[in-house]
Amino acid sequence: MNFIDAARCFVTGIALFIPACLFATESKPNILLILADDVGSDAIGCYGGRSYPTPHIDALAKGGMKFNHAYAMPVCHPTRVCLMTGRYPFRFGKAGSKWGDFPRDAEGITIGNRMQQAGYATAVAGKWQLCMMKNDKQHPRRVGFDEWCLFGWHEGGRYHHPLIYQNGSLRDDASSLYGPEVYADFLIDFMKRSHAAGKPFFAYYPMALCHDVTDDLKDEHVAYYKYGRWMTYGEMIASMDDMVGKVVASLNEMGVRDNTLIIFTTDNGTPAASYLTVSKNGKMVRPKVVSVQNGKIVPGGKGKLDDTGTRVPLIVNWPGHIKGGTDVDDMVDMSDYLPTVAEIAGLKAADVPRDGISFAPVLFGQPDQRKTREWIYIGLKNKSCVRSPDWKLYRDGRFYNVEQDPGEKSLLKADQLTGNAKQNHAELTKVLSELQGPLKP
Repeated sequence: MNFIDAARCFVTGIALFIPACLFATESKPNILLILADDVGSDAIGCYGGRSYPTPHIDALAKGGMKFNHAYAMPVCHPTRVCLMTGRYPFRFGKAGSKWGDFPRDAEGITIGNRMQQAGYATAVAGKWQLCMMKNDKQHPRRVGFDEWCLFGWHEGGRYHHPLIYQNGSLRDDASSLYGPEVYADFLIDFMKRSHAAGKPFFAYYPMALCHDVTDDLKDEHVAYYKYGRWMTYGEMIASMDDMVGKVVASLNEMGVRDNTLIIFTTDNGTPAASYLTVSKNGKMVRPKVVSVQNGKIVPGGKGKLDDTGTRVPLIVNWPGHIKGGTDVDDMVDMSDYLPTVAEIAGLKAADVPRDGISFAPVLFGQPDQRKTREWIYIGLKNKSCVRSPDWKLYRDGRFYNVEQDPGEKSLLKADQLTGNAKQNHAELTKVLSELQGPLKP
């Protein structure tokens, strides 16, 4: 073998060794992370949902990668703490479970902080729910966002006549505006300016849609949609899909679509009911929400630790880099997003301990280079469980074969287990026993 041939072999060997995601990040792609609110996989067309058309989201799946085993916490707040920090909320003690708050010791180590460290312009628009904005107008800045446009959670409306804080100030021009349009337009403007400045952007889009309105005003209800009512769940799903389509279309118009990685997921399952109007006695009326998925009627399960409350869509799209129309069964939970976008942004693993495991290698066709995720964790207040693709163990001892029994109807008794069931029960028991206390370096 001559010198040239030897050199070629050497270079080829290096190319095979280096993860594909590192090649993909040479030009630092823009990243758009979309987190819809209260939308389970049962509500999305490409996951077999037949109740609500979602053409724009389905198009992302057709041109990208769809995960079949993505999970969130059962409700909004713990999911957001987990996504922002790459840690399970219980790691922060009481500070991680305090509703509408954020652990002080997590400031400086969030997903926004990491993307700033990678040289990205950062912005967030939509639903925050990590503080009372009126009491802490600069909170998004401390956790890594250069700009923000967020409705005042439990301070006023999120849709019609929205109460919106933008970059530290309360907007005084939103009374006639539709909140979801405001959040989308803000992010689009941010992305345009960042691109014009020659800087890659990280746009975090925690959508207000499709959470129903809340009774946040003391003397009156938040503004109606029309006809003396708020939006139906189906109308919110349609608007959610429209907003996703609008933001994606703006990337095409800017000419940056091929250099922008889009992640679409949601914060928990579909709600069991959604506020629609007010009765004659002044009480808010909340009709039930059900979806049809793969020919079955699926009641909304938000708040439950089963699949109806925690199994969520996850779609990742990047033209020319992620193979279109791909379905994968790798497990992902909310702690995985921070290390994933950090790796794609070209950052080395930080010294800060995380629960999350990057799934970037899966995106670029090298799943064997991902540290194996054999289980995911779900927790809400004093309830928690771990599950593998086929088995699920609750901290109170309940054990199910969720591959054969996804509805968790047939409890398996620990003292009667044999073979594969007994082995998996022992493995998940060990996992649960280790999931306690703060993370240690």
